[in-house]
Amino acid sequence: MRLLERMRKEWFMIGIVLAIAGAKLEPSIGMNGGPLKPEITVSYIAVATIFFNSGLSLNTEELTSALVHIKLHLFIQIFTLAFFPAAVWLFLQLLSITPINEWLLKGLQTVGCMPPPVSSAVILTKAVGGNEGIVVTPLLLLLFLGSSSSVPFTSIFSQLFMTVVVPLIIGQIVRRYIKDWLERKQPPFGAVSSSVLLMIIYTTFCDTFSNPSIDLDKFSLLLVLFIICSIQLSFMLLTFIYSTRNNSGFTPADTVAVMFCSTHKSLTLGIPMLKIVFAGHEYLSLISVPLLIYHPVQILLGSVLVPTIKSWMVSRQKGVKLMRPTV
Repeated sequence: MRLLERMRKEWFMIGIVLAIAGAKLEPSIGMNGGPLKPEITVSYIAVATIFFNSGLSLNTEELTSALVHIKLHLFIQIFTLAFFPAAVWLFLQLLSITPINEWLLKGLQTVGCMPPPVSSAVILTKAVGGNEGIVVTPLLLLLFLGSSSSVPFTSIFSQLFMTVVVPLIIGQIVRRYIKDWLERKQPPFGAVSSSVLLMIIYTTFCDTFSNPSIDLDKFSLLLVLFIICSIQLSFMLLTFIYSTRNNSGFTPADTVAVMFCSTHKSLTLGIPMLKIVFAGHEYLSLISVPLLIYHPVQILLGSVLVPTIKSWMVSRQKGVKLMRPTV
C-alpha cells in the first residue's frame, strides 16, 4: 500500500506539470466563461467533490483515539497555525525589498497559513514508525487568509460552508452507513481527489495564461524554490531540536510526528481554499505557485530524510529500553 501511495504521488506531481503545460497550450478551454465553465464546475462541484470524498475516507474512530496525545497535537497546532505563519510573515518583510515577484511573496504567506495534510505527513510518519492523526480546523486557516483577500469575509464563509463543511459532513454521514463496504472494497479516494485537484490547477492556470499582462520571471521562481527548501529544512531542524530536549516530554516516535506534521502543508485543502478566498483574482495562479512548489519539495525532502530519521529513532528506542530497570 505504501508503494502504491508513493507511485500515486509521483504521478500526481507529473500531472501538475502536464496540467500547467495544457493550460499554456490552450487556455481558452479552462478559463472563466470557457467551455469547462470553471466558475461553476470548479468553484462549486469540484471543491465539494474533494471534501465529500474526504468525508467518506476520514476514519473518525482512529482520529478520536489519537487525540489522547494532547500535548503532541497542541504543539503541532500552535506551530503550524501560529508560529509558522508569523515566522514567514516576518521573513517576508525582509524579502519585500528584493525584486522577487510580489504575488509569489503573497503566495509564500498563504503557504505559511496552510494546515498539514492528512496524507504525506501521515504516510512519512508511518514509514518511520511514528505517531499520527492531526486534525486542523479549516476555519482557522480562513482567519489567516481572509484579511489578504478582496472577497468579503461573509462571502468566503458562506462558500466555505457550502463547498467544504457541508460535503465533509455528508461524506461522514454516508460513511457511517456504508463503512463495511468501504473497508472491504477500499475505493481509490486518493486518485479521485488528485484527479479533481488537477482540474482545479488546470483551470487556475488557464486564467493566468489567457491574461497577457501576467508574467512570471524565472529569477523569482528560482529564489522561491530556494526559500521553500530553506524554510522546510530549517523548521524540521527547529522542531527536531525542540522535541528532543531532555524535558520536552516527547518520545522518539512523537518527534517524528512533530517534524513531519508541523512542517508539511496541505495541497488538497490549500488549492480549493485559495480558489474560494481569492475568487476572481487575476493573480490567483501566481499566489498558488509557492504551494504547488512546496508540495513536491516536502515529499522529496521527507523521502530523503526517512532512512536517517528511522535509524535515529530505532537507536533512541533501543537506548530507552536498555536504560529501563529489569524486574
